[in-house]
Amino acid sequence: MDSKISNDNKKEEKGTSSVIGEITNAKVKDSEQPKLPWMISSAMFLAPLCWYGPIGSTRSVLIPQLFSQIDPANKVWAVGILATVASITGAIANLLFGAFSDVTRTRFGKRKPYIVLGTLAIAISLCIIANMRSVVGIILVWIVAAAAENAIAAAIYPQISDRVAPKWRGTVSTFYGVGFTIAQQGFALLAAQFLGNVKFGIYVMAGCTVVLAIIHELLIQEKGNLDEPRVKFNKQSLKKYFFFPTKGARDFYFALAGKFCMVVGSTIVTTFELYIFTDYIGQNTQDAGHSISIFSMIMLIIGVIFALVGGPLADKMKRVKGPVVLATFALGAAALFPLFVAKPWAMFVYAIIAAFGNGLYNSVDGALNMDVLPSADTAGKDLGLINLANTLGQMLGAMFASAVVAGFGYKSIFIFAVFMEVIGGFLIWSIKRVR
Repeated sequence: MDSKISNDNKKEEKGTSSVIGEITNAKVKDSEQPKLPWMISSAMFLAPLCWYGPIGSTRSVLIPQLFSQIDPANKVWAVGILATVASITGAIANLLFGAFSDVTRTRFGKRKPYIVLGTLAIAISLCIIANMRSVVGIILVWIVAAAAENAIAAAIYPQISDRVAPKWRGTVSTFYGVGFTIAQQGFALLAAQFLGNVKFGIYVMAGCTVVLAIIHELLIQEKGNLDEPRVKFNKQSLKKYFFFPTKGARDFYFALAGKFCMVVGSTIVTTFELYIFTDYIGQNTQDAGHSISIFSMIMLIIGVIFALVGGPLADKMKRVKGPVVLATFALGAAALFPLFVAKPWAMFVYAIIAAFGNGLYNSVDGALNMDVLPSADTAGKDLGLINLANTLGQMLGAMFASAVVAGFGYKSIFIFAVFMEVIGGFLIWSIKRVR
């Protein structure tokens, strides 16, 4: 085992690609997978719907409304505090569960236990929250939900690296990207229908996460991995599986940092979507719910269209970096409209442009992430880091938004969003070994 680790480390020193565009970090070779794996592709389409859809829409739509009912005077800070404690939890959980899934050996496989247990933990946490009338209590229970969310995220995404050859990564990432777009906007649209009955809405989200996770697991058909060599824990293996990668990881960190900035920039707007329509634009709750439905429908339809187009187009052009950069800059441009005009139509224009950016980004970003991995053996841990940029960006985006709104008003969040997207675009552009 020590010899194997040593050989792996030598490979890592060389990086994941010997030349630009040549990918050597795949467990499944192109010759071993001549046809598109449709079952896996379908499972990866459902993957974001299992965890991000239900818990993300609860966090961005239903929890703010619940805080408005419990403590309207402190609702903004309540959302920010929840995001802060969940960020800390998510940072720890994502790293640990990603690394643990890499070294797990069970008759169910190495990813499934974390997905199943995480799903149950989310469902139970949401049911408890639905019956609480204490802001502090909700925040404490949300810590458990955040840990479970990150356990699923850290285990579910590396299934592409485990099971898909490089030539199909763009296409399978498109399936994941379309699913993620629907998870983002479709579930936000669904959650908006329950603003008048938050408790029932949270129950619906809890049920959705269980049902969709079951379907995902039936499709992915992960086999047991007891036949894989067990990792002998020593100083060298602990460094490899549980610490930040250091060899051949330059582009990996640019991708991670770029994703973080992109997510913070978009989340700072969508986290306070309800309050933007009510407190910034001036609509009542009923009109705001209608506006959110329109907003989410725009994001869903246009986002899905460009998510479907982006992956195949990137595969045909053999370019994944350019579309991701373009998508990030588009998200920054979208925030300029509500910055200057506090009207519902400005948010709808934001939705059109941001939907293009999100759809394109979600479709192609997955392939980019796979191509910059330092090692296939540590895909769970390394993709966990990238997922952490996503999850942490969402949570810190809410925290930053709370501070920015409290100090400078709602208009300032759009300035901050533009700033973060521009930085994110330039960071991704700095990646060298991926076209």
